[in-house]
Amino acid sequence: MNTKEIMDLALELAGLTEVPEDSGIIVEGENIKKVAIGVDMELAEMMLARELGADLVITHHPKGGNPAINLHKVMKAQIDRMVKAGVPINKAQKALSEKVGQVERALHVSNYDRAVSAAKLLKMPFMGVHTPTDILAENKVEAHLENALKDKPKATLDDVVKALEELPEYQKTLAKPVIRVGSKDDFAGKVFVTMAGGTGGGAAVAKAYFEAGVGTLICMHMPEDVLKAVREQNIGNVIVAGHMASDSVGINEFIKGLEDRGIEVIRMSGVIDPK
Repeated sequence: MNTKEIMDLALELAGLTEVPEDSGIIVEGENIKKVAIGVDMELAEMMLARELGADLVITHHPKGGNPAINLHKVMKAQIDRMVKAGVPINKAQKALSEKVGQVERALHVSNYDRAVSAAKLLKMPFMGVHTPTDILAENKVEAHLENALKDKPKATLDDVVKALEELPEYQKTLAKPVIRVGSKDDFAGKVFVTMAGGTGGGAAVAKAYFEAGVGTLICMHMPEDVLKAVREQNIGNVIVAGHMASDSVGINEFIKGLEDRGIEVIRMSGVIDPK
């Protein structure tokens, strides 16, 4: 396979028709038989990958070039996700806008060439697959929870955590799913998974979800200031499923697709092996 075919596979698995702004091929490669993939892949990981005989390095988090500087642009996808949960589209857009601006300003000062120049100097094929694997994680976790909780109209937050921990990535992680807002005996209500869309949307987005009828948000991570605001809102619960484990859920779905096509894969830099 070549890097374009590998990117096309990621898009196909995620149900996308074009490469999201936070993903892309940084250094092209052909005749790829062995891939090193990790959550955060930079110079040290590239050198280790080369030592291990990898033909391509794939990073999950954007680490350079357009994917890194344009992460904020994929956040617009959260609007569609909010609408699915029942948030009016105009309200979703306004709730998200402040956080988009914050992320854009933070990215503007980043060293977006660091990993890119390293890959070019090493002549190591390098690409980033962020949103496609986040969508795969979101879809898998959502489907699993819907099935696990379908006969439990009064499911508690403890029930939700136990359901999450049925997935191998959450079983094997050191950072287990945690109830961050609410307590284990609280009713979960409508459970909604939000794991794609670049990064978290902030307190206004959480409030919009809860006001639309969501009882419990399942996310990969949530910063302290947002958790504090959600507690003060006192209208919904938050379960943080865990960052590395949740990323691994989506990455492992992508890895299955690669392995089905005869590609040897080395998991590293935070990717939890589900086996």
